[in-house]
This record gives sequence, C-alpha cells and structure tokens, in this order.
Amino acid sequence: MLRIKGGKVYDPANGVNGEVRDICISDGKITADVPGGMGRTIDATGMIVFPGGVDVHTHVAGAALNFARGLIPEQHRKAIPIFHSPERRAGIVGTTPTTFATGYVYAGMGWTTANEAAVPLLSAKHTHEELHDTPIIDKSCCVLMANNEIILDLLENEEYERAKHVAGWQIWAAKAYGIKAVNPGGVAGWKWGKDCKGLADVVPGYKKVTPAKIVAALAQIAEDLRLPHPVHLHCNNLGAPGNVSTTIETMKILEGRRAHMAHLQYHAYGGDDWFTMKSASVEVAEYFNAHPNLTADAGAVLFGNTVTVTADGPWQHLLYQLTGHKWGNLDVENETGCGVVPYVYKEKNLVNAIQWAVGLELLLLIDDPWRISLTTDHPNGATFWRYPEIVQLLMNADFRKEQLKAFSDKARSRMVLPELTREYTLNEIAIITSVGPARTLGLTQKGHLGIGADADVAIYNENANVAQMFSYPRYVIKSGEIIVEEGELRKSVQGRAFVVRPEYDETIEDYIRPLFQQYYTMSFENYPVTPERVHGLQVVDRRS
Repeated sequence: MLRIKGGKVYDPANGVNGEVRDICISDGKITADVPGGMGRTIDATGMIVFPGGVDVHTHVAGAALNFARGLIPEQHRKAIPIFHSPERRAGIVGTTPTTFATGYVYAGMGWTTANEAAVPLLSAKHTHEELHDTPIIDKSCCVLMANNEIILDLLENEEYERAKHVAGWQIWAAKAYGIKAVNPGGVAGWKWGKDCKGLADVVPGYKKVTPAKIVAALAQIAEDLRLPHPVHLHCNNLGAPGNVSTTIETMKILEGRRAHMAHLQYHAYGGDDWFTMKSASVEVAEYFNAHPNLTADAGAVLFGNTVTVTADGPWQHLLYQLTGHKWGNLDVENETGCGVVPYVYKEKNLVNAIQWAVGLELLLLIDDPWRISLTTDHPNGATFWRYPEIVQLLMNADFRKEQLKAFSDKARSRMVLPELTREYTLNEIAIITSVGPARTLGLTQKGHLGIGADADVAIYNENANVAQMFSYPRYVIKSGEIIVEEGELRKSVQGRAFVVRPEYDETIEDYIRPLFQQYYTMSFENYPVTPERVHGLQVVDRRS
C-alpha cells in the first residue's frame, strides 16, 4: 500500500489540473483510499504528479534494431554504459539503447508503457524475446501487414472476407496488438526495384492492387475485428518534398474509418524538390483538425546523431543515395523489408531545419492535444530519451525563438514556426505524453490516475527548467511498486505484454498452410508465436 501525499496532480482524464490531492495505491491499482497508518507515505509537497508516460510509437526490439546496432559501433563506443548492480543488468545507452537499458531509461524518465510499432510476423518470436528482456515497462506491438503477399493476393481477387480472417489470424499468431501499414504496396514493389509513391500506382506483380486499396482494406479490417487500436499507418511517399498531397489523399481515403497517422512530421512537406522543400504543416493540420476519426504521433526531429530504421526499404535506399552513409537492407520473405541508414540532423542543413520545425509546428497547430502524441519515431527522428527537450520547446515560445536564431533566413522563410506563440501547459503535456497515447492505443487502464487504473505514476520536483524536470523524476511507481526513488533505480520488475485475440474463422489455417509449403522457408508449425513465449501475457479478447 502507498499514499502519495500533497502533490500537485495532473490527471486530465479525470479533470484534475494541478490540484493538490492524495493518490492512493493498493495491489498495483489506484484506489480511493488506504487504511490509516498502513503502507508507506510519500510526501510529494512541491512536486508534480503525472500518470506514467505512454509511448504510442517507438522501435525498441527485433531484428531491425540489432541490425542497426551492428551498423553503428562507433556510436556505441561513445554511449553511456549502465553498469551491473543488484538492481540492474549491464547495458548501453546510446542511439539504440540495448534491451535492459531501454527499460531502465524509459522508467528513469517516468515512462511506463511503450508500443513497438513494426513487427514482421516472420520474426515475431525474436521480437517478443527482446521485449521480455526489456524490464519494467509494459509493452504492445503492431504486426506489419501492408505488404504481406497473402493479404495482397486476396485483395487482388476481391476476397475481403477471407483477407479479414487471415489478418485476424496473423495478429494472434504474432501475439500482436494491432495492424501496422508501412508504405502500402511500396515495400512489395521494392523487391522488384520499384516503389509505389502514388496512391493509384499498381503494385508490381498485381493488376488491381494499389496503395489506396490496401489502406482502405486494412482500416476496415481493423474496424471489423474490433481492435482497440486503429490501423497504424506509415503513409506512402515518406520524407519526400511535396508529399503533403499524398498524405491528405490518404486521409480522404480514411474518411469514416479510424486511423492512426504515424510520425506525421515526415509526411507534411511542401515544395517540388529538395531545393524548394518547405513546411506544409498548416495544410496537414487543417485537414487533421477537421477529421476526428484520425489520431497521430509527431515523429519530431532533434539535431544530432541517430540511425534511421524503417520497414520502408525504398526510402532508406534513397536516403543512402542522398547521403552516401552506410546502408543496409533486409528482405522479410513474402511480408515486408527493412532499411537502416545512420544519419546526422544538422541545424545548418536546410532540409533538417525544416524537419525540426515541422514536428513542432504540427504539435502546436493541431488543436486537440488528445489526438496528437509526443514521439520522435525513435530512433529515426531522435532517441526517446530526448523527449524532455521537446517538452521544453513546446512549453516555452521564447526558448523556441532563441533556437530559431541559429537558422538562416532562407530556412525560417520555409516554416511557420516563427509565427506560432502557443505554449503548452503542464496539463497538455500530460495529455500528449500519457493519457492521449493510452486512449489512442485503447489501453483504458493506462494514462490516468482514476480508481482502478494501473498504478503507474511519475513524480517530479517542480522546476522552471522543464527539460531538466522531466529528465529526472524524483519517484517512479510501476504497478504500485517504487522503481525509481531520489532519481536512482531501486528495483527492476518485469512488465506485461498486451496482446489482442481477434475473432476470426480458425479454419483459415487450412487456407494458409499450403501457401507456406509453397512459398515460405519456415514451416507453418514454426511460424506462430505460442502464448507460452510471451512473458507477462495480457490478452484483450475480442471474440464475441
């Protein structure tokens, strides 16, 4: 039992905006009270109390991350080591923190839940093993589906109903939480040396399958399967000047259906080429604001070293051609692909300056903070442990102006950030870092401090320097246990894994099994992840 006494509480889901009140915890849940004299009391006078942070879009586990680590040994040499102690195992905190370090660093910032946003079904077993090795935080993951050849073949033949059952089976086979769509059709095209930048482009190898058809089908499948989280969509034409038209066309296809627009910053560019590239955040935000069926995460950029990791293979090859940096590509047979390119975002680079501005602009221009989550598309835009820097930029317009002085007049003329004076409140920061992403994921027990919620709580010393404040919480409580105290990790616990079991016709296996015998190198029996391999399994059952 635990009582957090006298803290200034920010709990937007329950209408609590900086009120001084007590938070009581028992058996890992928030309760109305604890019996007098029982359990421990934390005196939170002069402190800020938040629900634990929820990361709606991150990349922290799986083959792609290991590939990235192998490609950037020079960054690991410069990384901060975490040494072994009774409370923790050894690890490295760098561009792509190792599994143990990932859990420690998330918890060390007050974040307690993370969604791994891109898992190939073929390597889902490996991903779940790494998620198990990531301590403290609760996890979910989205299975890649927009270039799965079984799904595309069914869409080609107008067999929507069977495609729905295959998708449901794949979600459960991967022990995933939702559907991820990356460059729909484009990754399948990349295996033929091509791409699908336009929504009406026909996917190579097909006659009727287009990105538009894939997007509409997967969005509807997510609805029909009653998934808590809508289709998680990485649009076509990522990162390219002028891609605002593709993004808005995609949003129009989604009208009437829920969808989550991943790393929206990378899809909000105007201009005709790299020389004329400019921000198109105003157009994207205006359309987004008018369509409440959509949620998004920012995918904000910060300057410095990182490594880009994405299933969007054609984009990664283009980035390699543009930069001349190291490059690696992985093919996941019949399903997806992956590209890895180390990258440095530079203030003096015109494109990078615009990218930095667009992420902030979207967060400031989108009216409803409940629908836009704070992310950096870790590690693509920046590492997740730099989130407090973005919080400071959002809360302090004068600080933003100081940063803008480093840019050229040409760069400032291509963005709208200098004109924006909005400043986030602490209540709004609690929304975009916790309750908003929890709602987007459909995790009703996360992101708030109401009775019955998971007792995930972050307590910060109140500080005018908000970047420092959110970097070093005084206490972090996970499932009712004190994990961080006085800024030090006191205990490491094992988090849970949230998995959805959709309703689907189980005889669909009779259709899928022969396809494995014909096309896959892995046998059908070895493909699905069994429940026993998912540690801390928490099943969200959608069967009627």
